[in-house]
Amino acid sequence: MRFVFKNIRNFSKPYIIAEIGANHNGDIELAKKLIDQAAEAGADCAKFQSWTKDSIFSKKVYEENYFLKDDYRDRSDYTLEEIVEEFSFGKNEFVELKKYCDEKNIDFGCSPFSNDEVDFLVDTLKVPFIKIASMDLNNLPFLRYIASKQVPVILATGLSEMSEIDEAVRTIEEYHNKIILLHCVSNYPPRDEHVNLRNITMLQNYYSSYSVGFSDHTIGVEIPLASVALGVSVIEKHFTLDKDMFGWDHKVSADYNELIQIVQGSKRIVDAMGSYRRFLTAYDAEKIPAFRRSIVAAKHIPAGKTIEREDLDFKRPGTGIEPKFVDVIIGKTAKKDIDYDTLLTLEDF
Repeated sequence: MRFVFKNIRNFSKPYIIAEIGANHNGDIELAKKLIDQAAEAGADCAKFQSWTKDSIFSKKVYEENYFLKDDYRDRSDYTLEEIVEEFSFGKNEFVELKKYCDEKNIDFGCSPFSNDEVDFLVDTLKVPFIKIASMDLNNLPFLRYIASKQVPVILATGLSEMSEIDEAVRTIEEYHNKIILLHCVSNYPPRDEHVNLRNITMLQNYYSSYSVGFSDHTIGVEIPLASVALGVSVIEKHFTLDKDMFGWDHKVSADYNELIQIVQGSKRIVDAMGSYRRFLTAYDAEKIPAFRRSIVAAKHIPAGKTIEREDLDFKRPGTGIEPKFVDVIIGKTAKKDIDYDTLLTLEDF
């Protein structure tokens, strides 16, 4: 099993989750292609959602066809119930996909939406963690059931007030689970001014014993990459092969090239963040003599002359007397003739 929970921490290379969700559109071969490309792009995890027609919506929602408007195309020829049935996978498909992820050396992740799905993911598939969707943050009975399984939990915090987040965390804590919090804005996509990346720092400070990640629903790669500079431990980004496919999340998903940018860009940003302590690298130290300046003669200086400021200039290289010592030289007497543009030494005076 690749996933090592203890190695996920703030201000390290983030664990990248390619959130496939239902972007497979109910097609097992498309799901495998998504896994292939997520693995090739360097993601750490290919994550799905295990909802069924009976575990996510009530009859009222199906009657209203409410979530059909989440897709920007007119599909009045479909009912919500038909789409949910078409886009959901059963247990056999998830067994196959878990095996396929293992073969591709990428973690299999999944969000459950019922106790039965939790049992299946933990007891049968042996998933390394359970991701709790934002919609269930206030579903305390469900949180207790998940936590009772004693598996690590990744908790998305979209749609929630701080008091609700705290209540959810305390509920999970009763079972001594490992917890990762994901800052999340549950708009698809949110406006930039609503993303509030500073909430990441707030959660890091408030829950100092837990790591904090970012579940991103913005368009493009700029915002998730910006979160890396704030020290996120996890980036979850919806992933698709084609942003123009019919479905809920394709339009806000990263494609293959964007996922590569997130994976590779995250590594560069973490490396570039470096150390809080100020120090010179060996490269810096090596360059100092060539890049800094020394005190030089601004004109020919005859022997016996008392040095004045206009006799001096500052030029590269930095192998002579540093410019900050100019006042030490002024007023001294030249022991010998000094040619124009010569680096000065204390032995000259």
